[in-house]
Amino acid sequence: MTSPSRTVTSPVVLTRRNALALGVSGLALAASPAFAQQRPSQATVAKGGPLEVDVNEANLRPRPIAIPEFGGDDPKFGADIANIVAANLDRSGLFKPLDRNAFIERIQDVNQTPRFADWKSVGAEALVVGRTKRLPDGRVAADYRIWDVVLGRAIDGQSIAAPIQNWRRLGHIVADRAYEKLTLERGYFDTQIVYVDETGPKAKRLKRLTIMDQDGFNARLLTDGRDLALTPRFSPVAQEITYLQYQGNQNRVMTMNLDSGQRQVIGEFGGKTFAPRFSPDGSRLVMSADEGGAISLIEYDIRSRQPRRLTQTDRIDTSPCYSPDGRQITFESDREGTQQLYLMPASGGPATRLSRGDGRYSTPVWSPRGDYIAFTKQAGGSFLIGVMKPDGSGERILSSGYHNEGPTWAPNGRVLMFFREGQGANGGPKLFSVDLTGYNERQVPTPAFGSDPAWSPLRK
Repeated sequence: MTSPSRTVTSPVVLTRRNALALGVSGLALAASPAFAQQRPSQATVAKGGPLEVDVNEANLRPRPIAIPEFGGDDPKFGADIANIVAANLDRSGLFKPLDRNAFIERIQDVNQTPRFADWKSVGAEALVVGRTKRLPDGRVAADYRIWDVVLGRAIDGQSIAAPIQNWRRLGHIVADRAYEKLTLERGYFDTQIVYVDETGPKAKRLKRLTIMDQDGFNARLLTDGRDLALTPRFSPVAQEITYLQYQGNQNRVMTMNLDSGQRQVIGEFGGKTFAPRFSPDGSRLVMSADEGGAISLIEYDIRSRQPRRLTQTDRIDTSPCYSPDGRQITFESDREGTQQLYLMPASGGPATRLSRGDGRYSTPVWSPRGDYIAFTKQAGGSFLIGVMKPDGSGERILSSGYHNEGPTWAPNGRVLMFFREGQGANGGPKLFSVDLTGYNERQVPTPAFGSDPAWSPLRK
């Protein structure tokens, strides 16, 4: 398998109304200290066979996995690739990479059948071996094999290649394959995050769109900060994002091609627009529009350049998100007095309220699998990240904090990323990830403060 490369080359005063409409800080109006929140249950591991994730069980045991340094002409390069594989699998919370100093066998040939007794003796249940090389055309490559130590058989093995500037992708792709073969779920490591980079004093932050790998490496600025850029969202089908740009007192919905850097203004809607997001097929955008004091949802056809109104109320309808099949839209609204989550047909029509718990709900985001809707919730003096089923049942809280907000899904629908605002004069937002068990929460490294992340699909 050959993996192609991908190359990425004014103050606004937020009133309560347009803060809600932005769908980024609609709950950040009265932040207060967090309170302890009971975690949901965890996952089970089927010992001696494929790891099976069940978020309704509470006996998660990370699966021990051995990942020796990859061989090859450049030992440091082979070690770097193996370290990326190990770090990815470790952060998933489902694997425990073993100490290499304990390894007995030293494998030089990826086609060599391991001495399984040696690997069992150090506690390994799975083994990933590899060898790296440079190709005549300037690319770098890796041959790898994944072994089920308990069953004593190979479960995957390929040769992959990437341009040298994208060499880290080799590690991400191998980690994805190991995750998939050992959990029977799709991996999510060969992905990117676009987010709002924030620098400078707290009262006057410079905010610029930035893209990076999901593990925090290869961060690159996409905007220069001269115009405020907010709410970046990936296209499901192309290397493209949509976002909101403030230029003076005017805001515009934009798209940006991440390969070329080319930007385009999307439509002229009159008034202000907020929270744009792509449809599953990438042909439409759904967003909020403020006309005459009412904030409604509109859909914009990118090809015909025609908008279509979906809701018409005298309140605030915002933060829309399509279901994975494109047939429904979830959104937040204060039409019943407080911020709550609603569901309606993508063509418009009557909306059904989803959220029924205490507190205020915002920023709904549908899982790529279609089984959950993630949300931000303010209740009991804390900001919470949670999930519920598309019918509003089964609400579970995954994380609580001083100010948590803005969930986004990994493409496999099993991990969320969000941002948490720090307290105090020197505090600022930082990115975190958490899986559906609610136990495996980790900070995601960024060069500076970071907010409002959006997770890309798997790269092609």
